[in-house]
Amino acid sequence: MAIKMLANTPSKKAQGTGNPLRKRLYTLKEGAEYLGRSEWGMRELIWAGVIPVVKPRTARKIFLDVQDLDRFVEANKSIYR
Repeated sequence: MAIKMLANTPSKKAQGTGNPLRKRLYTLKEGAEYLGRSEWGMRELIWAGVIPVVKPRTARKIFLDVQDLDRFVEANKSIYR
């Protein structure tokens, strides 16, 4: 009977109680996955000044703003014929 109750219980996601906020800062690895590139490909874009980074003053780790990644995608869209 417990299994039947679980099957009929709506999930939190279905109720709209999940976290609607999207992550803003991505690690280099996450940013590379987001754009479908390798980590070295992302480093090259960063070194070329194409994509800016967020780097806390006292930390070595860099982060990528998802809004910058989205701008990169929009700026590089084209129609292929």
